[in-house]
Amino acid sequence: MRTANIFKMSVLVLFTFALIKPIFDAYKHQPQPLPEKAQPKKKPKLVEHVEKPLHNVKLPEFAEIRDVKQKKRQFFNFLRPAIDAENTRIYELRIQIKVVLDKLEAKQPITTQESELITTLIKKYKVAKRLSPLNKVQELANRIDVVPNELVLVQAANESAWGTSRFARIGLNFFGIWCYKKGCGMVPKGRDKGLKHEVAAFDSVEQAVSHYLLNINTNAAYVVFRTIRAQLHQQNQPLSAQILATGLLPYSQRGTDYVLEISDMIRHNQVYFDEGQTE
Repeated sequence: MRTANIFKMSVLVLFTFALIKPIFDAYKHQPQPLPEKAQPKKKPKLVEHVEKPLHNVKLPEFAEIRDVKQKKRQFFNFLRPAIDAENTRIYELRIQIKVVLDKLEAKQPITTQESELITTLIKKYKVAKRLSPLNKVQELANRIDVVPNELVLVQAANESAWGTSRFARIGLNFFGIWCYKKGCGMVPKGRDKGLKHEVAAFDSVEQAVSHYLLNINTNAAYVVFRTIRAQLHQQNQPLSAQILATGLLPYSQRGTDYVLEISDMIRHNQVYFDEGQTE
């Protein structure tokens, strides 16, 4: 009796399996949804923020120039006219200061126009008011002076990564010049918490070059630079870019390494400076 019951149950199981097997096979071959955790997630589309330039100057696409020599030529040729023009303006102004200085040293009177010019320049070039009239003009002669084109060009190349940096492209700041008034320029992305400086923005290349040269000629940090330049004049020596570079120790937090790098760049790019002189 027990054997018969087992047989009947076996037949029933086989019969039931025969009924559901087609359904099971069909289900097995259908593509099954992945578990929720395994579902591939769609990556959200990143909206790229394009920072608009703060100027209307058409800049060469320096980053797209693959030939290194061609990039250097284009970069130097782009900046050279503004540097030439500003150094020429400073040189002509220096001649006027030297005329006034010669008069004062000879105890001769100066004109009203010369006196007004000196008063304006004393303020612009931040000459100490406590100095005597003669010493003020002597200090003006130390400050109102050119910076060799080679040095200006190399510093611009170094500070702006050959014109490809954000600050050069967006704000025409080729020299890494800071400013301290909110909204005066561009906020550095890596600025440490608590700091408030910005990187200055300029409306033109000429304005950027003028600001750079004024900074070199007035900032107390570059008194050594100006002293070296004055000594070269006294010794009737040319204003060597490499010698003057030694006075730029405070320009970068890298200190000596920065000065050595600038000096190397001056040597390695001499051929491009020579080309500029023959144009």
